[in-house]
Amino acid sequence: MIRKYRDEDFDKVLGLLRDALVHDTITPEILKEKIHEDPNFDPKMALVAGEDGEVSGFMLGVTRDVRGERIGYLKLMAVAPDQRKKGVARSLYEKMEALFRKAGVQKVRIFDVPLNYFQPGIDPRYTEALCFAWRMGFERFDDTSNLIVDLGRSDWETSDKEEKLAQEGIHIRRATEEDRVELLRFIEDEFALWRHEVSMSFQRDPIAVHIAEVNDTIRGFSAYNGNNVGTGWFGPMGTSGSLRGKGIGEVLLKRCLCDLKDEGNKKAIIPWVGPIAFYAHHAGARVDRVFWRFEKPLR
Repeated sequence: MIRKYRDEDFDKVLGLLRDALVHDTITPEILKEKIHEDPNFDPKMALVAGEDGEVSGFMLGVTRDVRGERIGYLKLMAVAPDQRKKGVARSLYEKMEALFRKAGVQKVRIFDVPLNYFQPGIDPRYTEALCFAWRMGFERFDDTSNLIVDLGRSDWETSDKEEKLAQEGIHIRRATEEDRVELLRFIEDEFALWRHEVSMSFQRDPIAVHIAEVNDTIRGFSAYNGNNVGTGWFGPMGTSGSLRGKGIGEVLLKRCLCDLKDEGNKKAIIPWVGPIAFYAHHAGARVDRVFWRFEKPLR
């Protein structure tokens, strides 16, 4: 039986995800973040499979309007190991796809949900998930990766570099609540999809955002703990194109890594990475996990 998720299912869904997602760590705080802190959470798109109070499968969907397209995303999904190959995942997905179609979704993707996500694609070690995607008509269209940084390898000191930047009129500091509106406006202009994550970073104590200013105007930022809080999650980070190459990104990155180290993290995760070489050079980052991205058009 497929039905809507209820709050009283939380502990059983958490247990299911922990049993099924053997290459990941999922805490109660992260599950709450993925379900209830999503800006587009729709209770109709949180589905469970099971009978007699048991939960044998879970699928969480959400829709986003991204660059003129309405996209449906499978944010989380899992089937109990002893219930696989019984059609549970198919039943959940067919129900979810019907909801997506009703919502006007043009295509569906798996896991790589901008704004609030657990992982940026399917880790191919989850072979059952790959097979499910292909059976449901998805096609692999891209790869991405998460990097990992050993925070113990450095103290992440940046004062000398900050002094040199200050001589050029570039000042870097931790953001304050008074910077929120200006920073979000800057992000809206240049990095619109990161607005929500940075907003979440402003809710941390201390504020988990650092900024670069030129003439008292924000021209760059870095953030952490905007997603998957408690895992050492870094990002997003961005600098105005006209200022790249001056070393601003290095300082912004290292300020966040210093904070993450001070929080007691041993490692930092840099997710969904494009410029691998930048992070490898400045932080000794290494590719830790690779993810396959899947997409299905809905016609």
